[in-house]
Amino acid sequence: MSNFLQKIVVIGPESTGKSTLSAALAAHLQTVWVDEFARGYLEQQDNTYGYEDLLAIAKGQIASEDRLSASANRFLVCDTDLYVLMVWCHHRFGKVHPFILEEIARRRYDAYILCQTDIPWTPDPQREYPDHSERLYFYHIYKDIVLNSGRPFIMVQGHEQQRLEQALSSGFFGLPETRNK
Repeated sequence: MSNFLQKIVVIGPESTGKSTLSAALAAHLQTVWVDEFARGYLEQQDNTYGYEDLLAIAKGQIASEDRLSASANRFLVCDTDLYVLMVWCHHRFGKVHPFILEEIARRRYDAYILCQTDIPWTPDPQREYPDHSERLYFYHIYKDIVLNSGRPFIMVQGHEQQRLEQALSSGFFGLPETRNK
């Protein structure tokens, strides 16, 4: 691992290809990626959760990220970050655990890749919002978050290969820059 690790977050509503893109980016960059901790956690909970579960998920996501940082090769690709948990907490419970907000303020990421809602929603026991208007609602929340983060970002769309190519040509990985702010 180099002394300087860049953390890139793939963010967006459910079923927008975040995990697929994260895995593809990590494979292309010959590094590791942090998968969404919530998925495994919720499987153990029979896909039910409460407010305190989101705190446990946040702590698990952070622990996974910190653990995988040690084996990353220049880049750490994160399939989600605590902003997603903040949005989910607020939307589902009308409040956000202070720990999540404190960690959002403390943790730093180098760039964001925002996934558009232009791919079909795929049914999954953990997904709650199949309606495109709901996915678009969350997309705009995440767009506002990355706009206000002060970090570079790009929006990706299209099929898997197009999204990967757009991400790789973003300038985040030392390739020619084509950011679309």
